[in-house]
Amino acid sequence: MKKEEVGHNFLARLGKTRLRPGGKKATNWLIQQGHFTKDKKVLEVACNMGTTAIGLAKQFGCHIEGVDLDENALVQAQQNIITNGLQDKIHIQRANAMKLPFEDNTFDIVINEAMLTMLPVQAKNKAVAEYYRVLKPQGILLTHDVMLTDNADEDIIQELREAINITVTPLTKQNWQAIFLETGFMNVESTSGDMTLLSPTGMLRDEGITGTIKIIKNALKSENFPTFKKMFKIFNDPQKKLNFIAIASQK
Repeated sequence: MKKEEVGHNFLARLGKTRLRPGGKKATNWLIQQGHFTKDKKVLEVACNMGTTAIGLAKQFGCHIEGVDLDENALVQAQQNIITNGLQDKIHIQRANAMKLPFEDNTFDIVINEAMLTMLPVQAKNKAVAEYYRVLKPQGILLTHDVMLTDNADEDIIQELREAINITVTPLTKQNWQAIFLETGFMNVESTSGDMTLLSPTGMLRDEGITGTIKIIKNALKSENFPTFKKMFKIFNDPQKKLNFIAIASQK
């Protein structure tokens, strides 16, 4: 494995299809808060391989715009969209969250999972202001990120950065909520809990038995194991310094 390979790309290469800190559980909570219907216009920022967008289009029949900066992920997403026959429902393009290529007041719902954590605080504010801009009045923003718990410290942030090769900046619950409130969002509600990205129960829930076996087989290969071990250790920290948080905010 190349030193510079970032964590989510590494896990995707092992066969992980859900690359979110709270897995399917957190995503499902967000979907409940979004009140999706087929008439809603939806934007997914950091759509990655299209897993969530495909699930939403199948479940609700809504139209989804997906954006991501990772060209390889977008190629994979397009293949997944075609495989599922959803080209009429999902359109994807390369775009930056801090400069979205959409008009003001375009979307009913913006969903963005496991991306804001990766940005410095100033960039987080910029991205959230963009989500606010493209949402219609009363529109809903749904986010899902890594949260620092009360017993977190600077060391855990450094360990996380080293494990996933990204200079991430996770925040406490209070600080996450403050970003949305300061941008002008109202009715900011959240749920949080243990990280499930690499927990045995979380993997089984997100990937099924066959998927989990495939991931573990790949993780045990000599070229992958040191990195997997490091990531497994930090994401299953018994002191639970890192949790997930899912937040629904209204414009």
